[in-house]
Amino acid sequence: MEAYLLDWLNLLLRWLHVITAIAWIGSSFYFVWLDNSLVAPTDPELKEKGVGGELWAVHGGGFYNPQKYLLAPKVLPEHLHWFYWESYSTWLSGFALFSLLYLFNANVFLVDRNVFDMSASMAGGTAIAFLVFNWLIYDAICSTIGDRPGADRLVNLLVGLQVIVSVWAACHLFSGRAAFLISGASLATIMSANVLVWIIPGQRKMVASMRAGQAPDPIHGKRGKQRSVHNTYFTLPVLFAMLSNHYSMTYSAPHNWVVLLCIMAAGALIRQFFVLRHKGVYNWWYPGIAVGLLLAVILWMSPAMQAKPAAAAAPSADNTSATAAASNEPVGSFAQVQQVIQARCIQCHAAQPTLMPVPGKGILLDSPEHISQHAQQIYQQAVVQKAMPLGNMTHITDDERAIIGKWFENGAPVK
Repeated sequence: MEAYLLDWLNLLLRWLHVITAIAWIGSSFYFVWLDNSLVAPTDPELKEKGVGGELWAVHGGGFYNPQKYLLAPKVLPEHLHWFYWESYSTWLSGFALFSLLYLFNANVFLVDRNVFDMSASMAGGTAIAFLVFNWLIYDAICSTIGDRPGADRLVNLLVGLQVIVSVWAACHLFSGRAAFLISGASLATIMSANVLVWIIPGQRKMVASMRAGQAPDPIHGKRGKQRSVHNTYFTLPVLFAMLSNHYSMTYSAPHNWVVLLCIMAAGALIRQFFVLRHKGVYNWWYPGIAVGLLLAVILWMSPAMQAKPAAAAAPSADNTSATAAASNEPVGSFAQVQQVIQARCIQCHAAQPTLMPVPGKGILLDSPEHISQHAQQIYQQAVVQKAMPLGNMTHITDDERAIIGKWFENGAPVK
């Protein structure tokens, strides 16, 4: 029952996170498009009112005429709509989901002792520190350099270097799956903190100055715009990092930090293409380079054309190797599969697992009947995607994966 309820909590939190993220990203993309699509008004009355740009659009059977003032209307309306709860709700739901899945099961989801040997508590603390320090470093770059005239390129270069170092460090401290997620969460934390610490407070100060009859300090608008621009380029890299946990071929690849950086760079380039397109500029170099990066990663990660047969491979040095334990059985026999599951899977998939508080996904593999019932999932997760065991904590070998694959392809017999 506990595993069942945790699965529901996971599902509902994930659903909430996706809903709020759609609202945040949707409004962000809309305003970037709107800013780049406005044209100077020709109506003298609009110019007199201080309108610097307008747009006519049709949607859902209605006509819309959004207008942007050069600074603000002469008289501010009493009620203004503020776009910030979308951001806060996305981050809060995401952190809750991260806590439920990763921080509460740090030994399983965060730690890969083949990457870096640390305790579960150290891994959880390091993960949170990643989010905090990435924001502090980013904010220091923008706060100390960003206000200087013509400093945007330098700021962008330093932020790019920070992302590279952060991704490299995450992939050398955490399991590959967790490293990708933490890298994306670090950028998402920067995005939401930009809204919380700079964009909304700056807008409130400008509004307060106007209501008091004072000229607002333009620095607030400049700072908010800079952070907003960064947010729009972080969006697609963050979305990939959030989706990557479903595709172990990316985070389990050798030099996985290079894979993540290349795909993140492709996302930023694609976003740049659309930003320019909103301005009427079609620069195909950006998507061209992005596609080139993605193709290079796909080719680099592709499996060898002819893999070495498992039967011809050297025996594993691991004393608990299922291959050695059932060497008298034909390759792919159920006896061998049972040995593999007992050595590599039962730690998380027993009635009383040793590596998790409850059986992973509520799946038990402690009897032939249970193994047969979940044969498709075992094959998919352990052989096709190689996503299980998580972080390969139990050190399953390629030979052992091949045993499971042969067994499943032979019809998954249990005798």
